[in-house]
Amino acid sequence: MTLAINFAARTDVGLVRSRNEDSGYAGPHLLAVADGMGGHAGGNVASSLVLARLAPLDGDSHGADDALELLARTLATANSSLARAMEKNPELKGMGTTLTALMRCGSTGLALVHIGDSRAFLLRDGEVNQITRDHSFVQSLVDSGRITEEDAEHHPQRSLVTRVLTGAPEDEPDLSMRQARLGDRYLICSDGLSDYVGRDTIVDVLKAGMGPGETADKLVDLTLRAGAPDNVTIVIGDIVETTSNPTSQPVIVGAVAEPRNALTPAVPALSPAAKAAALRREALGTVDEEPDDDETPRRPWARWLIVTALVLLAVGAALFAAYDWTRHQFYIGDDGAHVAIYRGLPQDLGPIRLSTLDEVTTIPLSDLPPFERSAVDATITVSDENEARSRVEALRQTAEACRLQRSSGIPCGSGGS
Repeated sequence: MTLAINFAARTDVGLVRSRNEDSGYAGPHLLAVADGMGGHAGGNVASSLVLARLAPLDGDSHGADDALELLARTLATANSSLARAMEKNPELKGMGTTLTALMRCGSTGLALVHIGDSRAFLLRDGEVNQITRDHSFVQSLVDSGRITEEDAEHHPQRSLVTRVLTGAPEDEPDLSMRQARLGDRYLICSDGLSDYVGRDTIVDVLKAGMGPGETADKLVDLTLRAGAPDNVTIVIGDIVETTSNPTSQPVIVGAVAEPRNALTPAVPALSPAAKAAALRREALGTVDEEPDDDETPRRPWARWLIVTALVLLAVGAALFAAYDWTRHQFYIGDDGAHVAIYRGLPQDLGPIRLSTLDEVTTIPLSDLPPFERSAVDATITVSDENEARSRVEALRQTAEACRLQRSSGIPCGSGGS
């Protein structure tokens, strides 16, 4: 039996906030919610940046053995992009985001990543259990026995988080593996739902037998009836048989689905200069020795020439090795108007460009939905040339579908069930 995910995603800005800082994603291989916070107009940027980095994991199935490592590596890159965005835009200082996501791996595996107080629930065999633990001040009080779970639901500081993605290297998410079963239902939500709709009510809606889209709509409606002082984002994923024709087109909602110019491209952590510095230290260590007693000491200028020559050789070798490595790297970006494939790294080293244009496609950026256009603007990293061309072909199909949708008078990229 082959399993698949039937999914839906919904969001609402709520009745008090003027801007949606939540971002949600639901696709065949990935379910995710990010709740942005902090900074001047920064929360929406933070959640968008992280989901833009995570979304490419929805492209293919992944092996179960390295799924957690892949998630950890992707999240580290996403977190670094937050730091770079704040460096370039001081008004974003202090922004951050929660993240809770499930990624399919293997035939029945699900890799779970979680940081912050967004939540994931599992409905299995008629029982609903929360499968994430909040990184919050109130949860720490519960863990220490100072308050009960019931007290936590109404605690005035229940929104005070203790761990989120902020761009700092020490931001570490929880990672775990789960096994999917036919009939499972997963709910991932921002605290806009869990803080204002009672646990029993959420459970009743999940067990009511409605489809993913109708279930998500009902939960949003209940949040609005409760006053909805916060943004609310809900992602539902049902584990079904492939033969049941589950939803196949990803659904993107919230801040990440809105057009924006603030997204900052990720820059790989590899630094050729760092390699050169390490080799320089090694070269200096090999020549910094005292002469034997029976040898005539070298003159100072001779030693200086030898050290300099070794350093230059080491630096040259490191730069050549780094350059050769970049020639085997690819990423997807744009040439200003069309999607393009680049060879190298999406960054410059001072005046040295580390990439060259490999191919300009015929896919206009204007034909892509806002999310895909933002992802291309931010550059999409790939593992090799084959993956680059596969991703470009998927973008071409998305652009064609979007053109047809617009020609029928339907906005493209706003999400749906």
